[in-house]
Formats: sequence, C-alpha cells, structure tokens
Amino acid sequence: MTTRDVQTLLDDLVFAEGPRWHKGALWFSDMYALEVIRVEMTGRADTVVHVPNQPSGLGFDLAERLLIVSMKDKKVMRHVDAGLEEVADLSHLAGGFCNDMVVDAKGRAYVGNFGFDTFAGAEHKDTVLILVTPDGETRAVADNLSFPNGMVITPDSKTLIVGESRASRLTAFDIGHDGTLSNRRVWAQIEGVPDGIALDEDGCIWVASPANSVFLRVAEGGEIKDKIESDLKAIACALGGSDRRTLFMLEAKEARPPGLKRGNARIRYTQVQVAGTGIP
Repeated sequence: MTTRDVQTLLDDLVFAEGPRWHKGALWFSDMYALEVIRVEMTGRADTVVHVPNQPSGLGFDLAERLLIVSMKDKKVMRHVDAGLEEVADLSHLAGGFCNDMVVDAKGRAYVGNFGFDTFAGAEHKDTVLILVTPDGETRAVADNLSFPNGMVITPDSKTLIVGESRASRLTAFDIGHDGTLSNRRVWAQIEGVPDGIALDEDGCIWVASPANSVFLRVAEGGEIKDKIESDLKAIACALGGSDRRTLFMLEAKEARPPGLKRGNARIRYTQVQVAGTGIP
C-alpha cells in the first residue's frame, strides 16, 4: 500500500460527518456540536449555521443553497438568509434518525435513516431510502436496506451507490428519469462497516469503515485497491481540492454519545492519484 504524507486540517471537533467539497472549501456537519462548518485548506473554519436537531448529511440545491439533514426531527432543511427553512418532513417514512444524503443534478435529495433507535439499543430493523423532490414531495424509492448510510451518484447520473452499514456492503441502483431506483445489486461486499463514501474517476469508491479504523479504496466486486489505516474510527471521507485529488478523512475517538467533547474528532487529508468524480 502507498505511503503518504497525511496532514491535519482540524482537530478540535466533537463529531464530524457528511463532508462535501464546494466552492473551494470543505463543508461538514459537526453533529454533536449542532453546527455546519465550512473550512478552507488554510485551516480557517467558519460556522455556517446552527442546527438544533443535529445536522448530518449535506448537499446543495439547484440554486446552490445548502441543504441539511436534521437528524432528530427527521427533516431536510434549507439554509437561507433568515436561517433555516423546512424543505420536507420525513418522519412518516423514516424508521429512525435520518442521516446521510446525496443531492443529484436535478436537485433531488436521497436521504437515509437508521431504521430503528440504535442509541437506545432497539432491535435492528431494515428501512427505506427516501427521495425528496425540489418542491418538497417525499416518497420511499428503495426498501429493505440495512442502515443506509453514505451515498454517491455516478457522473452520468445513472447509478446511485449506497453503503449498507449493517450488511457490510455497497449496494447499487439504476436511477430512473423520475428518480425511482431499480435493478438493485451488490456492488461490493466488504470487511467492516461502510459509513461515508467517495467515488473516483476509475470507478473505485473510498469507504470509511469505523469498525476497523480504516479508509479503503474498493473496486466494484470488492477488490481492495488501497487503504489508509487510522488510530481513530474512520467515519467519512470526501474527494476535493482544486483537482479533486485531496482525500479528506473524518475520524473520531468515540462515535456514540453521551460525553463527547471537543477534541473527540478531527479531519485529516492526503493526496491521492485518482481524482474524485460524480456527486457529491
């Protein structure tokens, strides 16, 4: 495996999730600090907005306004000049807290959810992937998913790939003209727990796996092309920078509340040979 220079971007976070490279900066949710943050490569960080019910997945609508998954109240929110406005309420569809999200080139958001109250130790239940249209309509577009988490969309907008954390696999779907998902298949079975993911130009996916503290570069079918080990839990990743060859790695000492404090999480980065592609 390749030896790399790994640098720290931020190290005073509570729990970083949902990284997105947008307009020259990395945007992410510091979930338990209840903040969405924008950080430049210099390390300058600014709080974009406070999200009382815990931010998670991020994206941008067709007007390039920030969309945010609000976890506990199971909503998608939009950041506007006045603060936050509701785009959609997913509580009638989501079985547990909502988590990651990817927004496609038509402004449609795909949102995952836990399916059950994982923090209370509830029995595992499979769940649905929810589509939110730009005008706020909602519907389930895939079911029987085992804790759907990180998602990517291929650059031709024809395929969505989602990490099923509780099934240790990446699952692919064809995307229909109306956003409907079909032709479900296993894209790759992996060792570990897929959390946040990022797609590169060779068609490989970087996968953050908190269970075994590693970032894996996985080809379709499951072959491991590269890996970066961590001394913390690997939570999420994104490919960004001016040429999309910067791999941002979001890591945490602990992943479950209570008691998480600043300094529990950090963001590091390194250079990779193959640039990112697709969405996000």
